[in-house]
Amino acid sequence: MAIPIEKILIENIRLPHKPGISQDEGALAEAGRQIRKLTGGKPLALHINKKSIDARRKPQISFVYSVYAEIEASAKTIEKLDSASVKRYTRAELEIPCGREELSHRPVIIGFGPAGMFCGLLLAKCGMRPLILERGSDVAGRTKKVDHFNRTGELDPDSNIQFGAGGAGTFSDGKLTTRIHDPMIANVLQMLLELGAPEDILWRAKPHIGTDILVQVVENADRAIRRLGGEIRYDCPVTHVADTYVLADGEKIPHGAVILATGHSARDLYADLLSSGYTLEAKPFSVGVRVEHLQSWLNEAMFGALAGDPTLGDAEYQLSHRQGERGCYTFCMCPGGEVVAAASEAGGVVTNGMSRHARDGRNANAAVCVSVHPGDYGSTPADAIGFQRALEQKAYAAGGRNYYAPMQTVGDFLTGSRGILPTDIRPTYRDGLVTPVDFHELFPGFVTEMLTAGLTKFDRQIAGYAAPHVPMTGIETRTSAPVRILRTEALTAPGHDTVYPCGEGAGYAGGIVSAAVDGLRVALQILGRYRHP
Repeated sequence: MAIPIEKILIENIRLPHKPGISQDEGALAEAGRQIRKLTGGKPLALHINKKSIDARRKPQISFVYSVYAEIEASAKTIEKLDSASVKRYTRAELEIPCGREELSHRPVIIGFGPAGMFCGLLLAKCGMRPLILERGSDVAGRTKKVDHFNRTGELDPDSNIQFGAGGAGTFSDGKLTTRIHDPMIANVLQMLLELGAPEDILWRAKPHIGTDILVQVVENADRAIRRLGGEIRYDCPVTHVADTYVLADGEKIPHGAVILATGHSARDLYADLLSSGYTLEAKPFSVGVRVEHLQSWLNEAMFGALAGDPTLGDAEYQLSHRQGERGCYTFCMCPGGEVVAAASEAGGVVTNGMSRHARDGRNANAAVCVSVHPGDYGSTPADAIGFQRALEQKAYAAGGRNYYAPMQTVGDFLTGSRGILPTDIRPTYRDGLVTPVDFHELFPGFVTEMLTAGLTKFDRQIAGYAAPHVPMTGIETRTSAPVRILRTEALTAPGHDTVYPCGEGAGYAGGIVSAAVDGLRVALQILGRYRHP
């Protein structure tokens, strides 16, 4: 009788760093040694599942691996293997349900960010021919408009870093880290790989794609959906959502089901939903600034004398500080990246971070943000949006009403001074188009107090993090949606049986991967309800 083949994970394989030498083969060898010791046999296959760097005890830097293996073993043997470091490997395959209801018209998806894209891909693969409506332009057109804004300060409010093919993630670092633990993450990563993402997203502990590759991934997703019978209309803003139709670019378009995957900056559509009787609630979000350091300095601060070793790559970090119910934390850290102009409304300044796959820019940047609770701004959805908008408009005015960004060094911020432009670390926002300000005049007191506390603590964790010459550029307001569009257990909006709020804009995700997972989740719900080929 044949012995069954089992898939297992060997975790917490820790190997010391050796300058200039990859430890990947060593990790596979160690996994094989453990398997032989536990089972008496050789593994049939070994692959790296995850790899991370532990630099907390430098100069003793180490690599930490988990390794995927296929072995011949009985169920009894597998039970013995199951421990803290060896366990069965399970990967949930998407089980496609098929519902019984007839769909009166094809499904319509509003937004072609990660949630809309992955929802559209799965629906198209199942023959449902979705129509995707995106207010911004396709990749080529959007790139031209973003470049034009950076050069001239002339903003297109419908096609910019927030709106257009791929959503806000297209012009970002393309980070695939997420705090959710959902088996569909593996499906998302595999689908991204098939669309042209680099293979290392499958095993890096902190995977990223980079905006230069992400634009090609988005174009490939566009082509795949069209090839499968779907349709995508760009430069087609939706102005009203009803139970049986949407108004898009002046046209009344019928739908059998509509997916609201608008992204977190669709404030005009939020207003339409509120006036149309949908149930929205205000939710916590955060605001702050972008802090920049020289990447070379950060590498030395994190890796010491080993900085520059190609096996370590560029250093990155994630820092947090909490006082009571209030938190200050770093968000969307971009090694070798730049601070980008992310405005989507006239008369407002917004920042975000971006890097390319090589992460070869001179500076590292990260948002340093402070949590904002509903009680801080009023408590209604309109109050939440108004709080964000007011800060962005103050930043626009402080910058000179020309989309220059407010900037202050950490030293001036901590002493309450309005200084001059830094020379050691050149701000990257629009190639240095920043205006010295005092952030104490822009942010509420609770924000500046927590920024002060957070920067002070972060400087203890990474010596020099809050050095006087370090520039902070602002403001960061679009960390997440300020509202949540409520939905039922069936994932539909209460009282609107054909409307499916989805992704980050609806308040159910917080990044590329979690938004994509929610897109798949909504697609599966629709496939389980309606008949499809």
